[in-house]
Amino acid sequence: MKISELIKKRRSVFPAQYNGKPIEKEAIKQILEAANWAPTHKKTEPWRFKVLQGEVLLQFGEFLAEKYKVTTEKYSAFKEKKILKKFEQSACVIVISMQRDKKERIPEWEEIASTAMAVQNMWLVATHLGIGAYWSSPALKEFAPEFLDFTEGEKCLGFFYMGNFDGDLLEGKRTPIDEKVEWL
Repeated sequence: MKISELIKKRRSVFPAQYNGKPIEKEAIKQILEAANWAPTHKKTEPWRFKVLQGEVLLQFGEFLAEKYKVTTEKYSAFKEKKILKKFEQSACVIVISMQRDKKERIPEWEEIASTAMAVQNMWLVATHLGIGAYWSSPALKEFAPEFLDFTEGEKCLGFFYMGNFDGDLLEGKRTPIDEKVEWL
């Protein structure tokens, strides 16, 4: 498949769509290796990933559901269950973080952008492998360092849920690029 076709085929595939089948470790490694080839200014390579599977995946989901319960001002039992269910339905969740360059040689936004490009690479390879994926950046991500080991200057940017799924995805729609470009 041509890269332009793969880019157009990429979709958010949510945990509710996953079929419960595990993802092979080799596929996860392939997805992460693609992330490692994202562009990076001054070669800071700021992306960091924590791969959660099995029991620790469920424990992290329980941790976040509890954090929601004790920190929200507008508690909803439905939302608490929804948080937990995403982790229960996923074969793997990769915690996405950015490690700030200790010398701060470049602006933080550039390192966040590099990390986002790494995630796009992950998403494209997941799509190529037929694995569903979804990047979520809920407010609860701020609590991740309480459960996982983060180094100084490392910032959580969200969770990359992954799972195998059945069936076809809907075709994507975009407004024409000409509506977003000004030729000078």
